[in-house]
Amino acid sequence: MAIARDPYFVLDCPDPGELARFYGELLGWTPSVDDDGGWARIKSDNGAIFFQRVESFRAPDWPGQDVPQQMHIDVDVDDLDEAEAATLAIGATKHPHQPGESFRVFLDPAGHPFCLCKV
Repeated sequence: MAIARDPYFVLDCPDPGELARFYGELLGWTPSVDDDGGWARIKSDNGAIFFQRVESFRAPDWPGQDVPQQMHIDVDVDDLDEAEAATLAIGATKHPHQPGESFRVFLDPAGHPFCLCKV
């Protein structure tokens, strides 16, 4: 029997609403932001991701380790080129370091690395 259930990822960031809207658009999930703007979330039947405001947030420095990435999100896509164009259109930045051919590394608006992975 499990000790706990229903895990959630929480990303530190300077603007939880902005990041919730970004990942909501990327995944097709609906974002919501707390009244004070300190927390936001996106949720679907498949899970949830939460975002919390950190005033002194420093974006990860991937692949360097001066500010480690600590965690990242991988999402599956059918077509890398189409998904890249759509992801850039909603505010992502393509990272200059691309270590593979079956996935592409991007940075979300707060600087967290994430990957689009060809299924």
